[in-house]
Amino acid sequence: MKVGFAQINPTVGDFAANTAAILTAYSSLVKSGADVVLTPELALPGYPPLDLLFKSRFVPQNLAALEALHAKVGDVPLLVGYVDVNSGPGRPFRNAAAILKRGQPIRRIFKSLLPTYDVFDEARYFQPAEKNEPVEIAGIRCGVTICEDIWSREYLPRQLYDCDPLASLAAQGAKVILNLSASPFEVGKPRRRFGMLSARARAHDVPIAYCNTVGGNDQLIFDGNSFAVSETGGCIAQLASFRAENALVEIRTPHSALRTPHFQCEEEELFGALVLGTRDYFAKCGFKSAVLGLSGGIDSAVTAAIAAAALGADNVLGVTMPTRYSSEGSVGDSLKLATALGVRCLTIPIEKSFAAFKEQMAPFFDGKPEDVTEENMQPRLRGMTLMALSNKFGHLLLTTGNKSELAVGYCTLYGDMCGGLAVISDVPKMMIYKLARWLNRDREIIPAATIEKPPSAELRPNQRDQDTLPPYEILDPILELLVEEGQSADEIAARDFDIATVHWVVKRVAQNEYKRAQAVPGLKVTSKAFGVGRRMPVAQRFAE
Repeated sequence: MKVGFAQINPTVGDFAANTAAILTAYSSLVKSGADVVLTPELALPGYPPLDLLFKSRFVPQNLAALEALHAKVGDVPLLVGYVDVNSGPGRPFRNAAAILKRGQPIRRIFKSLLPTYDVFDEARYFQPAEKNEPVEIAGIRCGVTICEDIWSREYLPRQLYDCDPLASLAAQGAKVILNLSASPFEVGKPRRRFGMLSARARAHDVPIAYCNTVGGNDQLIFDGNSFAVSETGGCIAQLASFRAENALVEIRTPHSALRTPHFQCEEEELFGALVLGTRDYFAKCGFKSAVLGLSGGIDSAVTAAIAAAALGADNVLGVTMPTRYSSEGSVGDSLKLATALGVRCLTIPIEKSFAAFKEQMAPFFDGKPEDVTEENMQPRLRGMTLMALSNKFGHLLLTTGNKSELAVGYCTLYGDMCGGLAVISDVPKMMIYKLARWLNRDREIIPAATIEKPPSAELRPNQRDQDTLPPYEILDPILELLVEEGQSADEIAARDFDIATVHWVVKRVAQNEYKRAQAVPGLKVTSKAFGVGRRMPVAQRFAE
């Protein structure tokens, strides 16, 4: 069987564009000799549609697009993901796959396993399949599955389901498993995903064709990395990471034709994901250019590099906004970075604005010493400056805060948190340094001084992050155990961390939930990001 993989980049709700992308891929793959063409999960409406499903015309338009697509396919079957209506009791809709072929009625297959953990909430919308049986496609008995249906309990957070659709289909005589998927990215997941597919194919002695979506939709990034896996668990084919691609794959091949799957290093994988997520957020929201503050620090430097790669250097504007507390390198390193990236950079000092605002408030602050109030005036003036440029010229403002800072509230509401997209808000500080060094692997893009100097907000004389925070080498692993693995303070301290430091971090994370509730959307690249997939109350008194 020759399977055509249509690894496309759909936009949620853009039925016309999604239909066109599917048809373009279908026509190309049919000309190449495909026996069947496979698309990702919910390729027609885009994934995830969320509460758009409850809009009165969304699902009907999706069904109308399906009928229009059916009218244009030929004798080669097309498997396309769409939303169906549930006519029986239960949730109102079905996560579905349609088998379209000219002159034949639409064959509909429904998703069995509906994830409700992490970023998923499919049980809010969809009713699971009551059964799933093999179907004949191109003369071969095939099992059609949708994303989660192919995952086994060993690769899930815990035992979530009481059935195994893949095992059932194999037991019913399926000779090939075809999977339509929308599996969100996180660092290291492509490798783990292939390991799961390989083990499942080997366990059930059946080849698997796995077609994953690609692209960014809000906070989620989909990496593509579609695979065809032999019944022995070997890699027959692997599609591109972070870009759309069509591929024709002969599913049953000699063992000698198997290949070694390729996985990018952690830094390359992360950079590719952030570039794709940024590019698609702009394109799908209708923005063309970005503005961001450049401080001479490593976070804004890495964010600028991502923006330049995603949008093109001509579409990125950097702004350095010094005050009396800014170091000489704050402006110099920002200009040096802008030159290396080829982006424009404005210098707009805010010292006069800062002095004027302090003078304005002086009668009301009489007798009070300067403190964090005056420190926070500066990022808020910077935020106002950047938002003025955003409003005047139509740029989307990018925030430059990292996950470590956001976790413990080392950021200013209505200041450095102003913006429309938080590019690196799910990237810990130490990984930012690794990204910077990786970006400099061939030539200096991030100035060496930016990487080497101690991190500082530069809001008071001789300020350093470590005046307030534990060293990032200690903070980041504590946060990973706390936020991503859900461990308690005692469990974390048992890993040879100072218990007082752990308690400080736990308290700060809890205290700053109100800031994160007001933060702009951020791109998810770890197993647990602030925002999507993490729901914490702001008003609460639970204490470890």
